[in-house]
Amino acid sequence: MNYIQQGYTGKLGMWKYLLLSVFFFGFMGLNLLLTFLVDIDIEQIMKDQIAKKGSNRFLFENLIPFAIGLGGVFFWVKYVHNQRIRTLTTSRKKIDWKRIFFAFSLWGFITALFIFIDYQVSPKDYIIDFQLEPFLFLVLIAVLLIPLQTSFEEYLFRGYLMQGIGITVKNRWIPLIFTSVIFGLLHIANPEVEKLGYEILVYYIGTGFFLGILTLMDEGLELAIGFHAANNLITALLVTSSWTAFQTNSILIDVSTPTIGADVYVPVFIVFPILLFIFSKKYGWTNWKEKLTGKIEKPKDAKEPDFF
Repeated sequence: MNYIQQGYTGKLGMWKYLLLSVFFFGFMGLNLLLTFLVDIDIEQIMKDQIAKKGSNRFLFENLIPFAIGLGGVFFWVKYVHNQRIRTLTTSRKKIDWKRIFFAFSLWGFITALFIFIDYQVSPKDYIIDFQLEPFLFLVLIAVLLIPLQTSFEEYLFRGYLMQGIGITVKNRWIPLIFTSVIFGLLHIANPEVEKLGYEILVYYIGTGFFLGILTLMDEGLELAIGFHAANNLITALLVTSSWTAFQTNSILIDVSTPTIGADVYVPVFIVFPILLFIFSKKYGWTNWKEKLTGKIEKPKDAKEPDFF
């Protein structure tokens, strides 16, 4: 049974998928609507909150809802769908933690290397702001909560929605496109978009496609979970700026003028394809066309989803 077919192992009912989706997207849509209608200065609000509470407390309060959201997704899948969390995670007999740690280590090393190289090339763009005590608190908060934040996004988009949409439309390419584009567009309220413009969405949507391809080709979420956790965690610990979504007591502060450049297009069109090649060789991926665009067949002993 492939990864999307794993959704058949639970009690389906379209209302279950619709209710959770409407709740999440309705909440996010309301936030976006208020941001645009009221013309909220997100950057200034963040500065005020950080000045009042401190970076670590601000980060903690912003990550807690994601941890609660992850728990909510697990509860909904287990007790409403009666589906095992393992089948939402992977098509393998058990969750492959080695895959998670490999993807985390690989992308964590590459991310740190990119930051180091950029610091060596353009040292004037950075200020060293290492403070031991705040940094140790940051490490504690980040290590405990950032993987929960990123896992929530993976389980919701590449897991729950990927399986639900795939079962409904009976193919792989529609859930891949839908989850990737929506994942990218939901970052539209990030302060990075306000500073850099909508062109930055190329990176967010491109990352969504990369994570979706990882999930479909590897028949599980493990690689996507590891990559996403490394992407957010390593960045939060090593470098921050006054205009990004994560503002932390990191080692470096980026003081360069925000601009759209190679850091947006190189990952999407060069680095991610190279990573896909590395993963494909390590895990023996084949039949790309079928896995990314093929049909989803209903298992013989499974029922077709209905509204109830």
